[in-house]
Amino acid sequence: MEYMQTPATSSQGNILCCTCGIQILPNPANMCVSCMRSEVDISDGIPKQVTMHFCKQCERYLQPPGTWMQCALESRELLTLCLKKLKSSMTKVRLIDAGFLWTEPHSKRIKMKLTIQKEVMNGAILQQVFVVEFVVLSQMCDDCHRVEAKDFWKAVVQVRQKTAHKKTFYYLEQLILKHKLHQNSLRIKEIHEGIDFYYGSKQHGQKMVDFLQCTVPCRSKTSQRLISHDIHSNTYNYKSTFSIEIVPVCKDNVVCLSPRLAQSLGNMGQVCVCARVTSAIHLIDPNTLQIAEVDGNTYWRNPFNSLCHPRQLEEFIVMDIDIIRDQKQKAGAGIRSNKHTLAEVWVQKTSEMGQQYHCRTFLGHLLNIGDLVLGFDFANSNINDEFLNKMNPHRVPDVVLIKKSYNRSKRVKRRNWKLKEMDKDREGMDTDDERQYQDFLEDLEEDEALRKNVNIFRDSSKIPVESDTDEDGAPTISLMEMLEDLTLSDATGGDGTDMMTD
Repeated sequence: MEYMQTPATSSQGNILCCTCGIQILPNPANMCVSCMRSEVDISDGIPKQVTMHFCKQCERYLQPPGTWMQCALESRELLTLCLKKLKSSMTKVRLIDAGFLWTEPHSKRIKMKLTIQKEVMNGAILQQVFVVEFVVLSQMCDDCHRVEAKDFWKAVVQVRQKTAHKKTFYYLEQLILKHKLHQNSLRIKEIHEGIDFYYGSKQHGQKMVDFLQCTVPCRSKTSQRLISHDIHSNTYNYKSTFSIEIVPVCKDNVVCLSPRLAQSLGNMGQVCVCARVTSAIHLIDPNTLQIAEVDGNTYWRNPFNSLCHPRQLEEFIVMDIDIIRDQKQKAGAGIRSNKHTLAEVWVQKTSEMGQQYHCRTFLGHLLNIGDLVLGFDFANSNINDEFLNKMNPHRVPDVVLIKKSYNRSKRVKRRNWKLKEMDKDREGMDTDDERQYQDFLEDLEEDEALRKNVNIFRDSSKIPVESDTDEDGAPTISLMEMLEDLTLSDATGGDGTDMMTD
């Protein structure tokens, strides 16, 4: 739409256009709009076709000279970016309105309608509407170049744990996914006994180190290697390496504490079971139900090792059980667990029926006569441990029961939930990973406190189960604790972030 703006009042009479002769209201140029348009084009000098660069990998637009912005189609951010492209050519006109015109999402074209004003010919103000077309060209950004190169990194965080089981790593992976700390990494490489995170800047690597130190008991070391040095500007280019060592203790491990550490934790027994590993190691004494937490600093001052490998756990059957109601605590004893029940049980191995073993356990609230339970046989094992060898043999239990055993195949079929995983490069991984992953999933079902920090998604391919336990007593996760794994889509039927890709 084009019109003439004039200060003339309604009392003035019409005049004739000096060019075509039609009657018009008086204006400083004494010309009609059509003649004014033929004489002056206020959009002259403003390009009608502009080029924009778009990275298909990260779906960001280039804002010169080197900034990449995340903008959705027809968003305010994209409108601002497009107007900045025209800013230098619109210094002599005034912008009145700007908006997008619909284009096919895959056409690589963005059309914007502009309304501008400019003072022309003796003070007359002319307004004009025109369309500018932005052509979207593909260009890989610097960050995506680094990802594709896989070697162009400035910092690497090497996370290691010298254990036979990866329960702590599976738990750590879910925490990283929940807090979205993996998004800044250029590459995630899974290797033996650990994971490497590669970053494009030292700050991102330091952020991951700070997160790990708050979520798991660990210790860290930092080193850097000089890559290049510019003697003229006195700038240095380093590659930084952060080494994180997680304590070598996992859930369901049997450990033997040093006498000094056991005394400092409230005179608890030296032989304990690791109930959980979060930001600290949660220990429980199977003889007294006494619990304690050992953080990373305490562990490295008084280190202890796991006494058994997960594959060394044997299956026992409960022959008799007697709940201990009144347990007298020793002087100076610490806190006792309220979630467990102390009991005396008589068990025998399912592999060799005959000999029975007597022990105390913290699983009295779960076990009944005839139940199967996994435990570690101290009586028939050869263990070389510094603190265990110095203990009084009468204080070393014959069997330490770890967890109740359920039918794994039934649990897998009944499981109606799933977890997300990070996109990792796997090189030379052990074939026992699937078995260990199933152990971690079972731990989530059995430990409500552990799964509070994990995002659990409902598996739509499975039939939902409302009950917290199944017919054989195995615990499950209720639907109230599950999240819906949703994907947002636009009117075209595809993901909104993929609209500008081929």
